[in-house]
Amino acid sequence: MSAAKAPAAALRPFLPADTSALASLMRDSIFALTGDDYDEDQQDAWAAVTEDEAALAARFGAALTLVATREGEPVGFLALTDNKVIDLLYVHPEVVGEGVGALLCDAAEKLATARGATSLTVDASDTALGFFQKRGFVPKSRNTVQRGGVWLGTTTMEKLLTAGDAPLH
Repeated sequence: MSAAKAPAAALRPFLPADTSALASLMRDSIFALTGDDYDEDQQDAWAAVTEDEAALAARFGAALTLVATREGEPVGFLALTDNKVIDLLYVHPEVVGEGVGALLCDAAEKLATARGATSLTVDASDTALGFFQKRGFVPKSRNTVQRGGVWLGTTTMEKLLTAGDAPLH
């Protein structure tokens, strides 16, 4: 007998009331998923951005931020800036591997294409590198970013978009 399939996630735009839940989801994701790639000091420095919820709300609001929900609760989110940069992508650790990240990326690719973008870029964490490679993103450069006096490695990746990625009308 097979296990019950997880319910599909729904997508909706970010609402300011989501900020605390998304900050918590982001923290949970950083601490639960990145331990193989980043040490505790790096995780602490990375997660520190979630402490200023006003700044986080402004960042979410300045981007096209999509929230994936199940049964009304956020299980992931993606922020697209300038219609061509995936600024943030986080999935709750309990639903990793269930298609939430793919659903968010599919939507971002369609929206970016519909708005005239010919490519998407992302500064992927070492943890997310494989996810983006499977989606057709190609590494372009290796980076180090400083957060709270601690250095973290990321990789700038790019995916060329085609008209076939746009929604049908």
